[in-house]
Amino acid sequence: MSQTKERLADKMEFPPETQQPNVFPLSWHTQTRKLQEVWEAALRENWDPEKLPWDTLDVESYSWEEREAIGYWWTLLSVFDASAPPVFAQALIKTYEVHEEDPARKCFFSVTRDEQNHEIMCGLAIRKMLGHPDPLTYQPKTDLGRRLQKNAKWLYYNGGRYWNGYKQAVPKYSLAVLFSSFLMGEIAAATIFKQMYENTREAVFKEGFRHIGRDEGRHMAICMAVMERDYPKLATEDKALVTKQIRAGYLFLSAVLFEPPMDFWDLPADFIPNQREAEEVARGAGFGIPTYEAKLQNWRQAMLNMKGVLDRYGIAFPAIPEVGITGEEITEVDMADIIPVF
Repeated sequence: MSQTKERLADKMEFPPETQQPNVFPLSWHTQTRKLQEVWEAALRENWDPEKLPWDTLDVESYSWEEREAIGYWWTLLSVFDASAPPVFAQALIKTYEVHEEDPARKCFFSVTRDEQNHEIMCGLAIRKMLGHPDPLTYQPKTDLGRRLQKNAKWLYYNGGRYWNGYKQAVPKYSLAVLFSSFLMGEIAAATIFKQMYENTREAVFKEGFRHIGRDEGRHMAICMAVMERDYPKLATEDKALVTKQIRAGYLFLSAVLFEPPMDFWDLPADFIPNQREAEEVARGAGFGIPTYEAKLQNWRQAMLNMKGVLDRYGIAFPAIPEVGITGEEITEVDMADIIPVF
């Protein structure tokens, strides 16, 4: 027997206020013109990974070691870039719940769509190189491939820990803190995809990196616009959270942009030697993974660029001793603290 619900419309002229956070009531106010411009650019620059020149890729011209090494790099990227659609989808929902301005909601929708393209790109590259739809049930053809599959399994395990932490973190943090975490990923991403585009020989991969790099540039513009809007009035306690997030972001993103810190990532002792071997094989096949020294310099420059942004707003930058940057010491970070994305 259904329970009779109280009918408020019979007792009052207007309804009570909707309890927040809630996507209702809707509004379409505009505050930041730059965000509308980025949204319009996203509409113009949309692309389809499946329409790239995949017919020019001759996988038979690569050895199985080369195919598995390149497939592994796309697998590594997928832990970050291909997990981004659900990450940004949750952030998109939050922009509605906190009643962000209309262009901000549009921009986060565009980022979610862009990241879906990046996920598709990862999947297409893995399927082409391995001849199989996922790297974990694929049957490796070489000893290197077997070791890289073990690496992939450990990467996905760590990624699962991050996702569980992220779901708990998003409701707790303000958008101002979230945007600093997003910017962390975008500054670093812009660097690596530019270099991958410049140094990769295969036409279809070059074209993919060109599009992805352009997308990441727009995402960085979104973060900068929101930070310029919000950071002048950022609360002191939020500034401290941003400092911690930058350190957490370095530790998390180093797995794809540099090398994973072994005291933070739960990985076997042979993980880094296996990855270095694969990168050398892939570079020899014309796939433009930066060298260790180039990664180190890329990360250092990305951190200095991020520091320049935070200095404008009086936000302390954390020490990043791995790349020679001094700052505020952050002693403990675990997966539950991580909210940056790639």
